[in-house]
Amino acid sequence: MPKHTHAYQSLLNHLGQMNDANDISALLETLLTDKEQLDISNRILIFDLLKQGVTQRVISQQLGVGIATVSRGAKALQQLDNAAIDDLLATHRPSNN
Repeated sequence: MPKHTHAYQSLLNHLGQMNDANDISALLETLLTDKEQLDISNRILIFDLLKQGVTQRVISQQLGVGIATVSRGAKALQQLDNAAIDDLLATHRPSNN
């Protein structure tokens, strides 16, 4: 297994064992640049908007991202376990109200 794969798996294992949102946030803020955090946030918003039936073009305009970014999100959404995404979005949506 390549070292970077092992390191990523170590991160996933560590995150899975963490139960304090502040500690998780601090770790991710240390590991990720502001742009990377924004990219992840946009991916979640893209998934959410796609599931709501918003068109890719409208999502691109709303979020200020390229249509290719939205298309990649749509493709990823099709390939992922929808139950896991639905759980994530259920956590995400209450904060929008």
